[in-house]
Amino acid sequence: MRCEVVAIGTELLLGQIVDTNSSWIGEQLALIGIDSHFQVKVGDNFDRMAQTIRHALDRSDAVICCGGLGPTQDDITREVIAAIMGVELHRDEAIVEKIRLMFESRGRVMVDNNRRQADIPAGATPIAQMPGTAPGLICPIGDKVIYAVPGVPHEMRTMMQGTILADLQHRSGETAVIRSRVLRTWGDSESGLAQRLADRIDQLDAQGNPTLAFQASGMEGIKVRITAKAADAAAVDAIIAAEESVIRGLLSDVIFGVDEESMEVVVLNMLGARGLTMAIAEGLTGGVLAARLSEIDHRMAIFRGAAVSADFATADRPAADSAAAAAAQVRRDFGTDVGLAVVAARTHEEQPSRTVFMNLAIGEARYAQSVALPGDRNRFRNYAVINVLNFLRQTLAANSH
Repeated sequence: MRCEVVAIGTELLLGQIVDTNSSWIGEQLALIGIDSHFQVKVGDNFDRMAQTIRHALDRSDAVICCGGLGPTQDDITREVIAAIMGVELHRDEAIVEKIRLMFESRGRVMVDNNRRQADIPAGATPIAQMPGTAPGLICPIGDKVIYAVPGVPHEMRTMMQGTILADLQHRSGETAVIRSRVLRTWGDSESGLAQRLADRIDQLDAQGNPTLAFQASGMEGIKVRITAKAADAAAVDAIIAAEESVIRGLLSDVIFGVDEESMEVVVLNMLGARGLTMAIAEGLTGGVLAARLSEIDHRMAIFRGAAVSADFATADRPAADSAAAAAAQVRRDFGTDVGLAVVAARTHEEQPSRTVFMNLAIGEARYAQSVALPGDRNRFRNYAVINVLNFLRQTLAANSH
């Protein structure tokens, strides 16, 4: 069964509101095994809305219209759906009374405009859940169906979880589950990953399930998404786990995390698992690294603090030496197990001016690495942060025994 999402509202097209509803709905549909091949946005215009919804019905079995159920003149989803169904609107006085009671419970008076929210296309059924003043609708059209839900996220989610997902699953007659797992990588380009995985992708294309896809995430690396479909959650999880094992064998240590795991989450978990504390010296990143670490480690149980100073890289000492001295010094000053430093090269040295020097002091052991980075100041600093965290991650992994 295929279900299309139509997000309604001129404000979405103007970028005044970010459409998070469609992505959430798509995720929920996947979890119950409903295919969603298209998601579209359309402004508050009767003809364009009607054209968009009709087109969606032509290529899908169900359409979820999100938005346009409010009390104002530009909220015309009800009218458009009635026209598509070829029926009239009728006012449901029970819903009018329910809206009135909502206003009174908040010490407010319902204005006449709100009465039109109770206009229901003939043959449509109001959705039982109604957390706000806009009732949702189930509108059958032959063997297909249009669902109308408010654009307010919590109202939409209540109706989806309370009625629509179960109704869709019942109509589909299937209980398949679609799930995805994202492997997050750092250290190779999208084209490089595609080349390394080319043979495997060809095999999966012939096989059909699971599938692989790439998603570039800028300064957070490249994501490799594994998606599988199976009869139940246990079966789909087994397919994904098996494929993840294959991909890890092909990509090795460029994979640093899974799903929502950021690089800082990963390294803090690695340090915590080893019982290590850490302090950092930032000679060019201006506290960006400390901010990212402390955002995760709120109590600073593992990340104990940072020294931020341009003086870590001095004209009379090479940047590599400056990084080594800073890592050792910050470890002593904060009394931690690990000292980590990131310092930029001076332009007059025999190194590219965009070179970043990283140094790690773990006990008496010392580790160093350098990398040349692109971008303006903001991108340069953030690339430096992700690279120094990856340097820490790889060093900890290599010295885990």
